[in-house]
Amino acid sequence: MFVRLVYESFRRQPRRKLLVAVAVALGAAVSTAMIAIAMDIGDKVSRELRTLGANLVVTPEEDSLDVQIGSVNLKPAGGYLNEADLPKIKGIFWRNNITALAPLLPVNVKTDAGEVTLLGTYFSKSLRFGNQEFTTGARQTFPWWKVQGSWPSDDSGNILVGRRLAARLAVVPGSQLEMNGEVHPVSGIVETGGDEDGQIVAPLFLAQKLAGKPGAVGKIFVSAVTKPEDAFARRSPDSLSAADRDRWYCSPYPQSIAYQLQEVIPHSHAEQIRRIAQNEGTVLSRIKGLMLLITLAALFTSGLAVAAAMATAMFERREEVGLMKALGAGHFPLSAIFVTESVLLACIGGLAGFAFGSVLAQRLGRTIFGSGMAVQPVLLPVVIGLAIAVTFAGSATAIRRAVKSDPVRALRGEA
Repeated sequence: MFVRLVYESFRRQPRRKLLVAVAVALGAAVSTAMIAIAMDIGDKVSRELRTLGANLVVTPEEDSLDVQIGSVNLKPAGGYLNEADLPKIKGIFWRNNITALAPLLPVNVKTDAGEVTLLGTYFSKSLRFGNQEFTTGARQTFPWWKVQGSWPSDDSGNILVGRRLAARLAVVPGSQLEMNGEVHPVSGIVETGGDEDGQIVAPLFLAQKLAGKPGAVGKIFVSAVTKPEDAFARRSPDSLSAADRDRWYCSPYPQSIAYQLQEVIPHSHAEQIRRIAQNEGTVLSRIKGLMLLITLAALFTSGLAVAAAMATAMFERREEVGLMKALGAGHFPLSAIFVTESVLLACIGGLAGFAFGSVLAQRLGRTIFGSGMAVQPVLLPVVIGLAIAVTFAGSATAIRRAVKSDPVRALRGEA
């Protein structure tokens, strides 16, 4: 009997039911899209922010020492990393999160403008670790570098000249530049907005040759997709229990990836470039906060629409409610009928909203990031739960008022 009563109640006022279902569907669609984007946005934002440059730097272990006795600084000088260890970076646990790396080796050279700094690096060099081959260098690690002319090859003697230095030396792409008595072709003029504008940028092997340090690397800039740090990320792994240490190690925090870099590169010290890492966390938290506000606003608006529609529906059905109460129906059975009806509407609207929201998330992902968002199936029960909660919150007052109304006045058609 209860099922039949619910069925008959559900069939009544189809336009009101449709209005409630549409309101719930719209709220569920926005919630689905925002939650799906929030769940998948971390990696995408991190990859987009890689255009800010590397977020990790690896230096020789000696450079991290701070030894001072009185006013005498006893910090070791001249520490170098081994170029042969660079491919090992692709052997760490989070190797797939490493998007680019660029070794740097500064050397002082003599030119017509006096002594200037030559910066040796990879431009776009192929490296191999095991069976994996990857290409990396300054072009991938520092994507904001602008080159007028062409990039040098990593196995050539061609060089780039910084914009300010090129103006002093009056060189252009195709010119020749003498360094330490040797002439090198200038393949391009580089502009970075940093110190490189007053320097010469050359293939790493050339800098090693000029420095007389074969295989030496001064520092390594690493660009990695990371998770914004939290209180747990900032804890020292040595102070953690075995289980917590495994969780810390297996989370793509900047600190954990830096720790793994130190493990594979002997006598090194790795740390995050805090300015960039903190900017990533700030941007991501603000975006997620905005999405939360949009979700709450959509659910609140949906709840108001449901409340208005259900209040009108209950008012129009006051005679029906009064008749059932006159026939002996109590408050609980009447409430159960209308609550079940609301839950069914919420499920229908939630399913429709989830489907539409999934499409919306894909469209937003392709528009903003150039790739779709992954909508996890586990999100469906969450969206259905939100839809039921919003529908119940919006209809509870109208249902309560209807079941407590005076049946005599209702049958007379009085408000």
